[in-house]
Amino acid sequence: MFATPLVELSEVTKRYGAAPAPVVLDRISLQAVPGEFVSLIGPSGCGKSTILRLIAGLSPVTDGVVTVAGREPDAGAAELAYVFQDPTLLPWLTVARNLELPLKLRGIAQAERAERCARGLELVRLADKARAYPRQLSGGQKMRVSLARALALAPRLLLLDEPFGALDEITREHLNEELLAIRQQQMWTAFFVTHSVAEAVFLSTRIVVLSANPGRVHAEIPVELPQPRTAETRLERTYHDLVAQVSAVLREVEKEVGP
Repeated sequence: MFATPLVELSEVTKRYGAAPAPVVLDRISLQAVPGEFVSLIGPSGCGKSTILRLIAGLSPVTDGVVTVAGREPDAGAAELAYVFQDPTLLPWLTVARNLELPLKLRGIAQAERAERCARGLELVRLADKARAYPRQLSGGQKMRVSLARALALAPRLLLLDEPFGALDEITREHLNEELLAIRQQQMWTAFFVTHSVAEAVFLSTRIVVLSANPGRVHAEIPVELPQPRTAETRLERTYHDLVAQVSAVLREVEKEVGP
């Protein structure tokens, strides 16, 4: 028996504006069942971030249907959290207050807010930074706070839009490992946008390669590396073979796009 999809896109087309505005996404059909980690990869402008915005209910579809847990997407839904490319921390609030703010906006009582905040910071190993301000944190620490803020919402679905793209390689790999360690404890479903093939292979259960102009699904590649994945995973032959396979598919797509 197949699991019921948590997220489903069916023949989704997206334009920004009315015709003849260009089509950004063309008849995209995708599913994710509970517990999957799906990475979206492809050339710039292929609509990766747009797909996340449609799932989050931040932008309407032009045609087709998107459902999350069987309903229309809702940006305020309790089961959804979004991690952006930039940490988007408010500089005048402490780390703890930054974590508590979205919980407060959702009407969660102060005692529970404090508990969730403490638990979130513990997960990302920043409990000692609760009273610090964003200016006192490194880039990697800011992204960990952003991740903790999303996880404090106790999401079923986590949307991540290149959250580690601006970090150095060592920090990025370390945060990839932390992200998967947290997922082993919480088992949310994830959609993850990245330009890094190696990152997509390390994190994912499935990789969706998109073509551009307009964005279409070019290929879906299962990633069957065993869990848990650690730094040693990157040394394994199977990992390197998958990186090579996905890279080859991405080169096919980039040839279609041209210079």
